[in-house]
Amino acid sequence: MRCCLTASQAARSAFGALCALPAPHHVLRSAALLAPVVLHGLRTRHSGPLAAVQLELVTLAEDHAVITWFTGVPGTDDGLGQMIPALTEGEVVYGTHPARLNRVAGEDRPAAHHRVELTGLEPGRTYYYQARSRGVAAAPTPLHLAGGNAVGTSPHGLDTPAGPYAFTTPQPPPGRHLLSIALCNDLHLGETTAGLVAGLPLLRGVSQTPGRAPYPEIMSRAVVAEARRRGADLLLAAGDISAGGAPRDLATARRILDGFGVHGRDYFVVRGNHDRAGPGGDPFHRAFGSGTGEPTYFAREVGGLRIIGLDTYEKTGTGGDAGGMGAEQLAWLRARLREAREQPTLVFGHHPLTVRQSLFPVSAGQRLARAQARALLAAYAAARGVFLHHAGHTHRNKRTVLNEAPHVTFQEVSAVKDYPGGFSLLRLHTAGYALNHYTPRDAAARAWVERSRRVAGGLWAHHALGHSVTDRNSVAAHDLSGITRPSPRDPLPGRLTAA
Repeated sequence: MRCCLTASQAARSAFGALCALPAPHHVLRSAALLAPVVLHGLRTRHSGPLAAVQLELVTLAEDHAVITWFTGVPGTDDGLGQMIPALTEGEVVYGTHPARLNRVAGEDRPAAHHRVELTGLEPGRTYYYQARSRGVAAAPTPLHLAGGNAVGTSPHGLDTPAGPYAFTTPQPPPGRHLLSIALCNDLHLGETTAGLVAGLPLLRGVSQTPGRAPYPEIMSRAVVAEARRRGADLLLAAGDISAGGAPRDLATARRILDGFGVHGRDYFVVRGNHDRAGPGGDPFHRAFGSGTGEPTYFAREVGGLRIIGLDTYEKTGTGGDAGGMGAEQLAWLRARLREAREQPTLVFGHHPLTVRQSLFPVSAGQRLARAQARALLAAYAAARGVFLHHAGHTHRNKRTVLNEAPHVTFQEVSAVKDYPGGFSLLRLHTAGYALNHYTPRDAAARAWVERSRRVAGGLWAHHALGHSVTDRNSVAAHDLSGITRPSPRDPLPGRLTAA
């Protein structure tokens, strides 16, 4: 997260970090309360008092929704300001009227990090729901600092302690389904502490529980597995693949991503500022380049869909400054867009063009250099086929549409490595597309996601989840009829083309 927050931001959040430090008497009280749990094993179903919190509507599609929450032991503190997990049952009761929650969906085993998927929903229908564990209703993640709503598409129920809350399912993307693409970024392989801000000791980060696997590896593997499970045909990883460009970390990332498929055919990767070249060379290019000296930006065609990968840190620098593209890359991009203005085109790169509605102060280091952002925006405005620009770097879910190019969705996707984790699934149809955010169902990944919620002194949810459900789940109309689904019997060629 060093790329995301500056020292000035740290000063604003330092007090919150200090407040998150547990007092000694709280630690002793937690130990006393937890002694029975430890003696009987941490996987024992919790039978004492519990609290249900952090309710979130993570995914909302036309026919399904994914709802998550956490149950803990009241009065305990895990040392990060969070309750000790309490394993217990979880269910969601729901229906089409707030007084008739006559349908039930549950989990198949006790959990502390609950995840329930509602299926068989009708498009364009309003549903009311309540998530609960042993009769205790789950309370929403509060997003009051961001003025957001974590649990629904309307404020229904937000003024009550237990809901029910409400959401309206969208209509499906128009036309016939063509293919699905997983969009992810900020894996940070090699990182050991999430949330360190400019190296300031007062704003402590969050580390993995001792004895468990490194969290970037857990999360990256879980995202690859979930993307496959959700039917992704392709995967695009938009930079910060490593924490600092170390060859061993990039090699680990390559092995994990190879679990999705073949690089250059099934998945594509671009550089982030953390993957920058150093005095010893360019390990990123060695790990993910073509091996023939081609640039680290490229254009690729998949059944009529043009995918353009940008290297938004094609420069020397500290990694904390603004993203930048070389003059040759910028000219190349303009030429590619001019030669086929109407071709359906998806662009992905690490730095967003603009950062709006951020909880934290926005610095130049959080986006592409202004002059280049304006140049890209002008190029998109003249190319009606461009429909999506996928970026990472800000570690949040945020959908932006700009007046200068209203046919383009600028989608920031939260980091793979920590809360809220996951990826966005882009489902392309002949006349439009849907974007839906998914978090992994893997138990170790879910435990880390909840632990890493305490990043930035507990303020991270206000920034990273997305102010609204539509920041992470949306539908748009766009003519994509020029795309044809590649035949599984005719695999895509494996070589990238840089020109």
